[in-house]
Amino acid sequence: MTLTAPAAAPPAQERPAAPRRPVRPLRVLLHVFLGLVALGWLLPLALAVYASVRPYEETARLGYVSMPEHLTLDYYVQAWTQAELPRYYLNTLIIVVPGVVVTLFLASFTAFAIARLRVPGRKVLLIVFTAGNLLPPQVLITPLYTFYTLVPLPEWLSDSQSLYDSYLGLILIHVAFQFGFCVFVMANFMRTIPEEITEAALVDGAGVWKRYWRLTLPLCRPVLAALSTLQFTWMYNDFLWALVLMSSGDKLPVTSALNNLRGQFFTDYNLLAAGSMLVALPTLIVFQLLHKQFVAGLTLGSTKG
Repeated sequence: MTLTAPAAAPPAQERPAAPRRPVRPLRVLLHVFLGLVALGWLLPLALAVYASVRPYEETARLGYVSMPEHLTLDYYVQAWTQAELPRYYLNTLIIVVPGVVVTLFLASFTAFAIARLRVPGRKVLLIVFTAGNLLPPQVLITPLYTFYTLVPLPEWLSDSQSLYDSYLGLILIHVAFQFGFCVFVMANFMRTIPEEITEAALVDGAGVWKRYWRLTLPLCRPVLAALSTLQFTWMYNDFLWALVLMSSGDKLPVTSALNNLRGQFFTDYNLLAAGSMLVALPTLIVFQLLHKQFVAGLTLGSTKG
């Protein structure tokens, strides 16, 4: 009886190394340009954060671009209490949350009608919604102010008994101005959804509401997340309409709370920088929570297959 040694396994074939792309001058210039643009956006923010943790006396003596002698978070505590930020945060949530929800609901339903229903003149309607975004809001300040003062509201809905100086008035103007952009984005996205899906639901007897709420809207989660992030940021950062359409100081949104940090004869800009960081914090939190969905919504349709 003879024993034979097992045959040696063939050596594993190494994968060929991927060829390196040649370094192109245009690509290098593009990366340099993008780096400079990013630096231009981040530098003011970094300077504001740096100023917010330094005493004003030190920056007045040494300059804002200098090595620190003392760092402190006292300005953040002072800004939180002096500007009464908790109350203004609540005012902003009362305005922004209903504004975002109503805008996305109305825009998604309108976009569904344009993209999926045989609505007469739907292309003209979409063009009108898109053209409305090109109208500068400043030209509407005077007629809107006059109109708001003439529209009556019950006392439980507005202390002024008119649309002026009410949360409802501010919510409506945000919905009106953001509605067209959301319809344009969502209608174009819904057109990428295969029509066979809604046709099959129609054969099964699904009505318009069921096709919209149960079938189309769940497929629009990425674009809804992207629009939610944008709409929250835009409505949260608004200062113009709150200044024009509201007069009660206790109803103003948080962007106007920074005025409480300005003195009559002197302004501590380091304290103002700390207040600005606190005011901007909610938008950073919202973007951090929804950044994956936001990027997914922006890149929809960029690849095929």
